[in-house]
Amino acid sequence: MRILSLFLFSALLIVIGLVVVWRMRPVAPPPPSSVAAPLPDACGDVSFEGAGHIVCVLDSGAYDIRIAHESVNGAPFGSVPALDAEMAGQGRMPLLSMNAGMYHKDLSPVGLLVEEGREKARLNLDDGEGNFFMKQNGVFMIGRDGRGAVMEASDYAQQAPDAFYATQSGPMLVIDGNIHPRFEPDGASRHVRNGVGIDGQGRIVLAVSRKPVSLGSFARLFRDELGCRNALFLDGAISTMTSAGKIIVGGKHPAGPIVAVFEKR
Repeated sequence: MRILSLFLFSALLIVIGLVVVWRMRPVAPPPPSSVAAPLPDACGDVSFEGAGHIVCVLDSGAYDIRIAHESVNGAPFGSVPALDAEMAGQGRMPLLSMNAGMYHKDLSPVGLLVEEGREKARLNLDDGEGNFFMKQNGVFMIGRDGRGAVMEASDYAQQAPDAFYATQSGPMLVIDGNIHPRFEPDGASRHVRNGVGIDGQGRIVLAVSRKPVSLGSFARLFRDELGCRNALFLDGAISTMTSAGKIIVGGKHPAGPIVAVFEKR
């Protein structure tokens, strides 16, 4: 019995010692959700209604702005980092890339897509469920002169502008200076969100929130802080922005159309 007691006592001491050693082990910090990277000159951090956002104001005379969807093999890029990687392999890394429209399960665009003057997917004026179909939805386009525009999808259908690049999404955030009428001032639905607007000087304004925000707050960012009379919601939850190939917000989330910004050649 004495031998058994000594054995049990020794075993207990060993267990205690192992627990102490385990608790004193060095613990590696958790991996970051994104890689820190300097922002392009056109971009900066903007705090609005208690939330941080990255905002990029792009003059068409200084930047080459494109909408891209398909890789050289004809398949969708599938993610923003995948586009960056392919462009880098061609010797032209984008200064900035961001997802730019909603997509089906096969990554095909839900609505209009125009690449280099060719209509790859038609304008979608159907009714349906989800953000894309919350009328009014809209189109972000870039003309052959490089100038951008954001307009309601129905206006695009009537005017039939000569778009060199275009993507359709929804809902509109700001319509002729007014917040979308279906938005609550600060609804319960919160996501990391990204969008595009045109400011009073005709510049393209891209923005992505650094943390979840409501559609109402995101719309007011464009109208009240960034001076955009028209702005379009691009996507939420999977919103991703990269700078020179480094992820700033988001990750390797699925993506349909992507907006890519290059230095002018």
